[in-house]
Amino acid sequence: MKSSVEKRVAGGRDVDEITGGRRLRRMRKADWSRRLVQENQLTVNDLIWPVFIIDGENRREDIPAMPGVQRVTIDLLVREAERAAKLGIPSIATFPNVDLSLRDDTGSAILDPDNLINRATRALKAEVPEIGVITDVALDPFTSHGHDGILRDGIIVNDETVEQLATAAVHQAAAGADIIAPSDMMDGRVGAIRDALDANGFADVAIMSYATKFASAFYGPYREAIGTQGLLKGDKKTYYIDPANTDEALRETEQDIAEGADMVMVKPGLPYLDIVWRLKETFQLPTFAYQVSGEYSMIKAASANGWIDGERAMMESLLAFKRAGCDGILTYFAPEAAERLQG
Repeated sequence: MKSSVEKRVAGGRDVDEITGGRRLRRMRKADWSRRLVQENQLTVNDLIWPVFIIDGENRREDIPAMPGVQRVTIDLLVREAERAAKLGIPSIATFPNVDLSLRDDTGSAILDPDNLINRATRALKAEVPEIGVITDVALDPFTSHGHDGILRDGIIVNDETVEQLATAAVHQAAAGADIIAPSDMMDGRVGAIRDALDANGFADVAIMSYATKFASAFYGPYREAIGTQGLLKGDKKTYYIDPANTDEALRETEQDIAEGADMVMVKPGLPYLDIVWRLKETFQLPTFAYQVSGEYSMIKAASANGWIDGERAMMESLLAFKRAGCDGILTYFAPEAAERLQG
């Protein structure tokens, strides 16, 4: 017998009549049934941990704009990598904060085979060989002006920058990097790096292209982390993509794939999930997103103020990347998320 309340629904029709008998809440009624029909899964295998390195020994530096994230010396980085490996995190991505005395207009220190990033890679591959190492060949940690390329008369020169990046990529591969990830957004850099790696015996070293890196407001804490925040002259709009453009993002990605990229990345992450979706649907290539410093710090700050449940927001944001089509996520939450996923 239908209750009077049920009969009053929609002018006398009951809910089964309205829905055609399809009760979508049936599979939401219990934890086991929700898990049974969950469409997307986040696992520790989806996580890449970006880490910041500094010179010295046994030293850590807090990054005020990134609560819970530190710059560490190479000896401590190795210990962190061991922890990541035990958690099942597949790979880490290293970013150096080099001394200001080593920075110049051309970022020439990136060409030193014994620079900070290459020494860190050698140490990681010697002591934690089971974890993958991803290195960035952009010049911004090495330039005195904070740009990703060589600055000549107020202009970031493309071709000279590309030549330098290709040489640096060979040094990084020689140090043991498993994946080279050019984030500079210069035209032709993926092809030049691929040619240089192949010509020098590093055909097995992969390229993860920052194929769609947008001129975003979400990079601020990262620039503090690598020491470029006070150095940057002007902006990066002449080489990063306009946040308003999606078709241009596809053209950039298509070009990088044609030049030899093995996988592609979208940066930033959450504000650009539509780009992730379009890239994955269009190219069916391994697709990654970088949950950048601003995204991380917003969640941390809101959590610290008691405005959101930080742990739930962390996991929900990471799952959103999987739902959009990501094969993996670069995230500063990687150790926290891995611990949560392992129960």
